[in-house]
Amino acid sequence: MSDKVSCTHCHLEFNQDVMIVDGEHYFCCKGCQGVYHLLKDQGLGNFYEKVGNTALTPPTQQYEDSANFNSPAFYDKFVSVNKDGFSEVSLIIEGIHCAACVWLNEKALHKMEGVISADINYTNNKAKIVWVDDVLKLSSIIDMIRAIGYNAFPYDASLQELRANKERKDYYLRMAVAIFSTMNVMWIAVAQYAGYFTGITQDIKTILNIAEGVLATPVLFYSGWIFFRGAYFSVKTKAVNMDILVATGASLTYIYSIYITLFERGEAYFDSVTMIITFVLIGKFLEILSKKSVADTLDIMSNHIPSSIKVIEDGKIVSKNINDVKVSDIIAVGSGERVALDGEVVSGEGNFDESNLTGESEPIYKQNGDKIISGTISIDADIKYRATKDFAHSTLSNLVSLLEGAMSNKPRIQQLANTLSEYFSAIILVFAFITFVVWWMWPHSFETSFMVGISVIVIACPCALALATPVATLVGLGIASKRGILFKQAAQLETMAKATTLVLDKTGTITQGKPKVVKEHIYDEFDTSLLYSLVQNSKHPIAKGIAEFIYEENLHNLELEAVKQLPALGISATCNDKKLLGGNVKLMQTEGLCQDTTLHVDASGGEHSEFYFAYDGKIVAKYELFDTPKEDAAESIKAIKSQGIEVIMLTGDHKKSALKIAEQVGIDRVEAELTPDGKSSYVNELHKSGKVVVMAGDGVNDILALATADIGIAMGSGSDIAIDVSDVVLLNNSLKSLNDAFKISRKTYYLIKQNLAISLLYNAITIPLAMAGYIIPLIAAISMSFSSLLVVGNSMRIRLGFKDK
Repeated sequence: MSDKVSCTHCHLEFNQDVMIVDGEHYFCCKGCQGVYHLLKDQGLGNFYEKVGNTALTPPTQQYEDSANFNSPAFYDKFVSVNKDGFSEVSLIIEGIHCAACVWLNEKALHKMEGVISADINYTNNKAKIVWVDDVLKLSSIIDMIRAIGYNAFPYDASLQELRANKERKDYYLRMAVAIFSTMNVMWIAVAQYAGYFTGITQDIKTILNIAEGVLATPVLFYSGWIFFRGAYFSVKTKAVNMDILVATGASLTYIYSIYITLFERGEAYFDSVTMIITFVLIGKFLEILSKKSVADTLDIMSNHIPSSIKVIEDGKIVSKNINDVKVSDIIAVGSGERVALDGEVVSGEGNFDESNLTGESEPIYKQNGDKIISGTISIDADIKYRATKDFAHSTLSNLVSLLEGAMSNKPRIQQLANTLSEYFSAIILVFAFITFVVWWMWPHSFETSFMVGISVIVIACPCALALATPVATLVGLGIASKRGILFKQAAQLETMAKATTLVLDKTGTITQGKPKVVKEHIYDEFDTSLLYSLVQNSKHPIAKGIAEFIYEENLHNLELEAVKQLPALGISATCNDKKLLGGNVKLMQTEGLCQDTTLHVDASGGEHSEFYFAYDGKIVAKYELFDTPKEDAAESIKAIKSQGIEVIMLTGDHKKSALKIAEQVGIDRVEAELTPDGKSSYVNELHKSGKVVVMAGDGVNDILALATADIGIAMGSGSDIAIDVSDVVLLNNSLKSLNDAFKISRKTYYLIKQNLAISLLYNAITIPLAMAGYIIPLIAAISMSFSSLLVVGNSMRIRLGFKDK
């Protein structure tokens, strides 16, 4: 047995093995530890000399001062400002255990002036709150959450496992008490049932009822405390939830059974009390485990972010916090280590594992000049690379933010389900009261009418209705993220599932995005450094292809002036007052440079993409390039079309080149020579004809069409602005991922509708049966838990057909 020691603050004695050890001091709880350090920090340590050995009352519950949430340090770490200028924070709400708790918190927060949105993810109790900081302080939001019976912590992935373990431990203890008592109650019930058929005196029956009551009491008031607590705050906020149904049913049965025992008339139902609490509690615990298994994706991704990085400074390796590393710092990565920030290799080579981001299982070889992505793992490479993005803008950080946002947003179908469940519990209480009155008037038996009314209350399950959407949505998002498909909002799963038309850009989306020069035509002598310098100022794949083709070691990257990107045309600049032009035949026509018939300028274009270079008002060279389709393009497009989706190609390239690519990949409709405005207008025309349009592209010239489409999909290698305006990002640039995105969204939406149907059908069948008196409270409690687990289990079926990467 452990020796007892006194708490340094309150002087109460406890076993040493349960005390909090803080240096030479022992504390019985966090509250005493906090008060002790507060007094010491404020120079009030002599308080303990004055109080002597007098025992103090330890703090029963201590919340962190909500004013701390307003501190600059807290804002720097946890609060961000979104593109609309509103403050945004992610919190974990402690105490949520059913969908109605989510509804209650969201309702309370939305009523606060200054709150723009408050979305809580039922699967991991994570809240994303957006508010106007000039109108409302974060401390006031925390105070509101606490006022309705919950608590809030800043979201920190590293602490979530500790909090989850604490919650599971609490459930273990409550379930242990409930199961132990229920097993013993059932043994007593066996004796009562045997006596019912063979004969039993009232005295013996009363003794057995008292024994059952003693065992049922801790089950109701300890194991069932979470339901009473939820019911109290539900009544306080004038809402009706599942907790009220469970607490009301179990309490009324308990009180009625005490009455029967004291006055020795009729049958007591303490066994039903223990069964109701135990089965609903077990169902709730299994639900928590199920939710955790589908919510782990986000925390796994968050845990992939290293806390420190090896940075090379003055020839020495220095360990730095990830937030302190700046763009252009040189970072060292060894074999087996994870890349923390995006960058470009400056020395070394080797293979990298990108499977956790892109779903690609094959190692990717990287060497000097290649880009590396944060979150990938060095398999055998010892390299040095230059950071091209800081942590806040790194790929892995952005992916975590995108997934967090997606999990916080609710599809429209979930909003409908939440509206139904909001009124469901109140309607059930009305049904139960009507049932009680009708049964009491007809058989004139209070006991019968009472137990039938209890069965109606217990069997109704709003949780199954509220779980129908969020669990399936989270499973779908998790599967998609493992395949390098990131939905920025969960609502986009629903929209994409309804899509009728897919519009694809050509270069970089259907094709490799790396056109190669197949023919070169030189019409006049020119300094190749001029052309090289011009194309270096463009990110277009054709410009990169030209740069790669003409590159020589003796080329110079000249300083150009008045550089302009000309959408759907090319690029222009000046050097020493001479105008440089590089682009397609339309650019040359616009500049009036196609009159020279000796140049063989074909305004209609050929099967290859053409790039003209003009210097000082004269075309001096033409390059023909061809970009091959991606390996999986034809197969993926065929699979997408098999789902009943029409596929259209939109491109700024000339028609002959576009038709050649379209023929190779199996696309029937092609619109060529379109400007960015033209692509956007074409998408709008599709909208007018009633189409739900998904647009996939990767370049700056695609952003208008991406923004106009119902769903914009950006390839991961595309421009930053295309990724910003898109709704979905494909990290591995594969059209197979595009096909997977359609399949996952459609299957998720199908199972969401199926879950809603299961929930509604369950209640439509079981509630009338309970009202008719065919279901006892015990069976009602089992059915209630089973319906929730059935919805969760059905949601897991999304995984079928998608093997884990």
